[in-house]
Amino acid sequence: MATVTTQAPRRETGGIPAEVTSFVGRRQASADVKRVLSESRLVTLTGVGGVGKTRLALHVAQSVSRAFPNGAWMVELAKLDDPSLVGNAVVTALRLTDSITDDPEAVLTNYLANKRLLLVLDNCEHLLDSCARLTHSMLVSAPNVRVLATSREPLNISGEHIWPVPPLSVPMAGASLTEESAHRYEALQLFEQRASAAVPGFTISPANEETVARLCQQLEGLPLAIELAAVRLRALSVEEILERLEDRYRLLTGGGREAPPRHQSLRAAIEWSFDLCSELERKLWATLSVFAGDFDMEAAQVVCAVAGLAPDDVFNGMVGLVEKSVMSRKDHSGHARYQMLETIRQFGREQLNPIDERAIRRGHRDYYLRLVEEAEADWFGPHQMDLLRRFAVEQPNIFAALEFCLTEAGEARAGMRLAYLLWWYWFGVSIRDGRYWLGRALALDQQPSNERAQALWVDGWFSSSQGNYKHALPVLHECRDLARDLGDELTLGHAMQFIGLAKWFEGRLPEAVTAHEEALVHYRAAGAVNSLTALAMIDLGMTVAMLGDPQRDVALCEQAIAMCQERGERWAQSWGLWHIAFARWLLGDLAQVNTYARSALQLKRHLDHVGVAWCVELLAWSAAASGQAEHAAVLFGIAETLWEPIGGGRLSGWQGLIDWSDERREQARKSLGAQAFQAAFDRGRGLAIDVAFAYALGESPTVACAEESFEGRASTRQAYEQLTRREREVAELVANGLSNKDVAATLVISQRTAECHVDHILRKLGFTSRTQVAAWFIEQRN
Repeated sequence: MATVTTQAPRRETGGIPAEVTSFVGRRQASADVKRVLSESRLVTLTGVGGVGKTRLALHVAQSVSRAFPNGAWMVELAKLDDPSLVGNAVVTALRLTDSITDDPEAVLTNYLANKRLLLVLDNCEHLLDSCARLTHSMLVSAPNVRVLATSREPLNISGEHIWPVPPLSVPMAGASLTEESAHRYEALQLFEQRASAAVPGFTISPANEETVARLCQQLEGLPLAIELAAVRLRALSVEEILERLEDRYRLLTGGGREAPPRHQSLRAAIEWSFDLCSELERKLWATLSVFAGDFDMEAAQVVCAVAGLAPDDVFNGMVGLVEKSVMSRKDHSGHARYQMLETIRQFGREQLNPIDERAIRRGHRDYYLRLVEEAEADWFGPHQMDLLRRFAVEQPNIFAALEFCLTEAGEARAGMRLAYLLWWYWFGVSIRDGRYWLGRALALDQQPSNERAQALWVDGWFSSSQGNYKHALPVLHECRDLARDLGDELTLGHAMQFIGLAKWFEGRLPEAVTAHEEALVHYRAAGAVNSLTALAMIDLGMTVAMLGDPQRDVALCEQAIAMCQERGERWAQSWGLWHIAFARWLLGDLAQVNTYARSALQLKRHLDHVGVAWCVELLAWSAAASGQAEHAAVLFGIAETLWEPIGGGRLSGWQGLIDWSDERREQARKSLGAQAFQAAFDRGRGLAIDVAFAYALGESPTVACAEESFEGRASTRQAYEQLTRREREVAELVANGLSNKDVAATLVISQRTAECHVDHILRKLGFTSRTQVAAWFIEQRN
């Protein structure tokens, strides 16, 4: 063996390239990788192409190089095609040029035996076996050597610590931004810095921050995509770049000439990953691209069967795609779910031919239609909360299935079915979304059918709930006539029930009573016992109460509540409780109003957004009538915020109730004075949702926190100054209702770190709950 004559200088750092552009963000990621590297001799940074693995590895290597007397050295492997040359590449990187003709593994074993250095093996994914064998050999023979590898796939050798590199942090969709908060997000910081290099003087400002945020959201925080987009500012505005993102692979090109080919365009980065996949993995990648958002293994196996893939092939292929960072896995309620970044998904979709794509998308639609059918059948029972949680997760795939139905010839009727069967989900979560999909489906297929009849009553109901009676009644009359022609007693019952609702809201109470009573006749003929039949009884009670018989209202509601309790149903039961509260309002029994309205609110929490608004509104009336003017003003502010996303204005445009509401508001305003009322009202509008719930329910200590004046909180104001910058960021996210897990994801820190920050905040402020933190933070912000 030849003698090695070239030695690394003490504390040599020349093996790590100097940073040409500033390193943006990743503070917590850098700290975490350093910590892991201090505990493990092999750390592999994994992640999708363009996520910034190399940049993070080099930054960490530079910052820890002083801990390695023999230096930190980078070995660039991307341009290497021959696996047998990996050892030579390491020898060359270490400048052991006199030994280049010898067996590289032997040279490295001899040279590294007594060295203390860090090797950065960059881009190992296409040379995994060779990298794994050589790394294992070096770690065994050189106890003071550490290796920091980057790869789209782990090396899978003993002692390896895998550290997935996440995208840069971006604002959540719909999050409000200030100039200060915009700069907190890593993706926006990177865009601004790279954009200012391309267009001197560019900054993120109130005029463009929302557009830049949307751009970074659509680019999913991928550093490569963001940098390529920033370059395009030489020719396009931020708005124009955003508009052209549908063809992101064509748009996002033009990386620096010094960059490796795979980083000169977004397509090249993704093609690099695609080429590394097996034939099975490529087919699976393309097939799974029909999913939107995340999905589980069962869904993948059912849908991929359309493409001829067996369940075992799907399982093994998905394991491979997760290993290669093409897909990510996350846990949801104890079950694994899988997701592709939109950039990855679009590339996969391009690999499908149109015939296969239609067949797979139809299979995807059929799977989710079956899920919806099962859920609707199960709605009248104890699993309502579980169903809403499940379908909140599945919503992107539901929307994708609906879009297929409404853009593919001959599928509109299936789209109607999918949309109307989700009535329980739309009403609890988003009436606007329900009306959007129903409206599109009804416009596409206007031929008489059972599906059309069903879609019509749901559309009519939702229109009434938004106060749009001019649309609702013609639609419901069409449903009634069609149901009669079809001989469908159940659908006829639905039509009459919601005709009654529309007439009730219009103030035509005797007609409303007649329609509701007719609906119950049809339901009995159909043998129907479900949430809607219970609701029909409850709504009949409301109309008779308005006509002067609140006792009959209570009796009808109690009968419906008992029917629901027998089945463990909560949604219709909560409406029964609200209606009893309203009957007590008519009787002037304010104590019982609060009792029943709060009981209804407890059931509706996380279950029925529309009903929550009705509950808070009624509690505000009761507070005003009881002389609790400030409490009423805060509740009116909360209710105002709750009404906004429903559409149609507060109280569904029901003029009788609007008049009562206006009277109670004016009562509270006169009692407090206009300025004090507005201040309390605005405070209610600004409360985070969890704090608002606690306030409405009268839960302690939240009420005290929410009602304390800003001036009376000098001690907590001083405590605010004691919080670190990071703790203030965490407090703001807690105030916005984020869990510790969500806080960690937003700030790109570990969940354990997020938990520690929350504990420190509680201790410094002297609080015992996150709800107190949220209420306190709202006050500080105001």
